[in-house]
Amino acid sequence: MADTTAVEAPIQDPSSARRLAEFWYYFSENRGAVIGLVVFVVLVVVAVFAPLIAPHAPNAQYRDAVLLPPVWQDGGRATYLLGTDAVGRDILSRLLYGARFSLFIGVIVTTLALIGGIVVGVIAGFFRGWIDTVIMRVMDIILAFPSLLLALVLVAVLGPGLMNAMIAIALVLQPHFVRLTRAAVMAEKGREYVTAAQVAGASPFRLMFRTILPNCLAPLIVQATLSFSNAILDAAALGFLGMGAQPPTPEWGTMLAEAREFILRAWWVVTFPGLAILVTVLAINLMGDGLRDALDPKLKRS
Repeated sequence: MADTTAVEAPIQDPSSARRLAEFWYYFSENRGAVIGLVVFVVLVVVAVFAPLIAPHAPNAQYRDAVLLPPVWQDGGRATYLLGTDAVGRDILSRLLYGARFSLFIGVIVTTLALIGGIVVGVIAGFFRGWIDTVIMRVMDIILAFPSLLLALVLVAVLGPGLMNAMIAIALVLQPHFVRLTRAAVMAEKGREYVTAAQVAGASPFRLMFRTILPNCLAPLIVQATLSFSNAILDAAALGFLGMGAQPPTPEWGTMLAEAREFILRAWWVVTFPGLAILVTVLAINLMGDGLRDALDPKLKRS
């Protein structure tokens, strides 16, 4: 007897595909966001494959090639396309490796700020009362200080270094996530689906993190994108001031700090790290604008 058992094809959720297509439609309408996404993807590829792309080791010093100009300028060499710094290190190689540090800083800082901000914000928005008051007054105090100044004070307490700088920046950025999460939780807490889950016997933990939180993620995703660029900027500023990544780490802010005294005689030593920071932050901010357009229902056109 022939086997008539049919192999069932996997069932795809049409609503998920439709939501993804709708998201991409509104995101792609923002041309700047698409350009920012392309630049960001290129940055990720460069960071991942930096050991294969970079023509030299980032800290290798070539004493016969000190402060060489870029290849298109008189005196430049094809071996060092963007020139060399004051100790003969290839600037292009250091920029490529620096992309790794920028992405690492952005991911770690944003993750720490996002997780901490979500937990604290959900607790404040769900329980309200004195807990909410205490949390929000602490957040107001943090926001009352200029972000870079507060980060400098925290790094001075913790000690100079890349890891301490990332912790300080995460603490400085956390109030933005706390306030956003709290406002979203307060808006969702009175909805019918939350009341139904409460009547069904859901615990406070389940109500906060399984029922309410998934419906509050849209503004948090946009804020995370913007915080990613702020983290890169603040880390570069701390590195420039000598409180972030320490030499000879090929971090863009540290490269700028090392090149300060050569601004007039070797423009390329300062210009290329500055351009790398500018392009990266601009691309991420453009992506954030596109995410806001795609995730905010008020900005969508019918």
